[in-house]
Amino acid sequence: MQLNKIISIVVVVVLMSGCADFLNETPKGVLSSDQVNDPERLLTAAYSALGNDHYDVPLSLWPYGTVRSDDAYKGGSGPQDIQVFHFFEVSNNIMPNFGEVDRLWFQCYIAISRANNAIRAIQEAENLDNKEEKLGEARFLRGHFYFLLKILFKYVPYVDENTPVDEYETISNRALTNDGLWQKIADDFQYAVDHLPDVQAETGRASKPAAAAYLAKTYLYKAYRQDDPEKHAVTGIDQADLQKVLDNTEIVLSSGYTLEPDFAFNFLPGSYENGPEALFSVQYSKDDGTRFGRLNFSDLLSVPMGLGCCDFNKPSQSLVNAFRTTGNGLPLENYNTMDQYSTQEQYDPRLFHTVAIPGLPYKYNSDRIYEESWNRNPADYYFYASLKENVDPDCDCFVPMVPFYANSKNRILIRFADVLLMRAEALIELHRPSEALPLVNQVRTRARNSTAFVDYARDRMNIDTYRDGINCTWDESFARQALRWERRLELAMENGRFFDLVRWGIAEQAMNQYYNAERMRRPYYSSAQFNADQHEYLPIPEAQIRLSKFMYEQNPGY
Repeated sequence: MQLNKIISIVVVVVLMSGCADFLNETPKGVLSSDQVNDPERLLTAAYSALGNDHYDVPLSLWPYGTVRSDDAYKGGSGPQDIQVFHFFEVSNNIMPNFGEVDRLWFQCYIAISRANNAIRAIQEAENLDNKEEKLGEARFLRGHFYFLLKILFKYVPYVDENTPVDEYETISNRALTNDGLWQKIADDFQYAVDHLPDVQAETGRASKPAAAAYLAKTYLYKAYRQDDPEKHAVTGIDQADLQKVLDNTEIVLSSGYTLEPDFAFNFLPGSYENGPEALFSVQYSKDDGTRFGRLNFSDLLSVPMGLGCCDFNKPSQSLVNAFRTTGNGLPLENYNTMDQYSTQEQYDPRLFHTVAIPGLPYKYNSDRIYEESWNRNPADYYFYASLKENVDPDCDCFVPMVPFYANSKNRILIRFADVLLMRAEALIELHRPSEALPLVNQVRTRARNSTAFVDYARDRMNIDTYRDGINCTWDESFARQALRWERRLELAMENGRFFDLVRWGIAEQAMNQYYNAERMRRPYYSSAQFNADQHEYLPIPEAQIRLSKFMYEQNPGY
């Protein structure tokens, strides 16, 4: 009995000693309050939001900027496969209760919340090096996500680092005018321009040239006024905003960024990433200690069935036809007359970098020929596939996650060619088309020189620059059409086409013209109809309206 008491006392002492040791240990997998509020960690979390998406909430915006336009079909097994994206494709039956739209809204505001948390922590930090630079990075990221919300929904509630959480429900999505919300976004990018370095020590961080490019883009959108709160028609073009486009693109032009020597380099992995044209990119990776790595989940559905899954986001016949050229190497005016790619036609070389065509090498690999059998539903979506976001399966950046396949190639968010074309657009709308001509030709010259990777199609390629008085009359009207066409060709399948059409105020005209042509090719377009003052923007999610206690106002037409 006495022995048992002694043993019990020893056990208690040992246990108490063990508890004391345990309580002095730093718990694993648990963040301390210092870590949670660490400015650097919060800024990293804000950066990570750029790639924290999913195939049905893709921050690349392919269902919203490409499939909604005349550049692509939804793809997949048929119209019922992710049916919400089908409704976007045909501008029909788009409803405020779509879960995909609600999750997209939510994802963007989660990212904005991270940026706001980082801003607060940076402002409150007492001994933080490069404080204003870090604030510039955080405000750049916040500006990026508000820019996405703006082009998607037009009217959204604006919250910043100074907005108390308990006041969120009191802020209407109409508290700011269309112009006022654009200015808030511009203010974030302006702060970034003023405080970020020309070159960052760490790859992937926002720089002054990247911020200037975004600021120019913001002012370009802002310049096309939509002053009627119940309509989306362009009511005028603000000359002062266009001048700010010129001011900020000049910063980029003098920064050292330039066009890649070959168009292909923008869309290849490894040593080609973060090249001289890529102003800002989502940084993806693999083998980082997590199950799959930090892969591009936004675009994984676009892999053809012959290589994986699931054959979504397929270039349209209209887009392929848009690359057709005349005998003198310029775009065809009456372009959309072919029902399939033809070896008897001549095309802009960028077609073969953008669209996978049966019988031709896939991603420049002559040992891997793209086949018709790789297509999941050719009766509805034909035989093309998108190339820019995809990689050669022989690349170690191609990662199987059966049934899906993803890759770790970076996704460029804004590149130098876009800056050149934004500057050209501003000059044209400022009635200075002659100054825009060399900028457009700079992009076309690079395209003409981008044949080495697609030499197998050399006899089908023909492109020339615009030469005023020789092969064209470069007046303001012609320059405007040439610029808009150049944006379509250069930036095809990069998910900005639909937003360009809305900015220019021609979405209804362009989309209904496209639908009329597609009805003859794709029967499921029979009910497609674009309604002006409705389909330019998504509906405000019904779930968010309810959460706001009906403070938010629905967009027109929904």
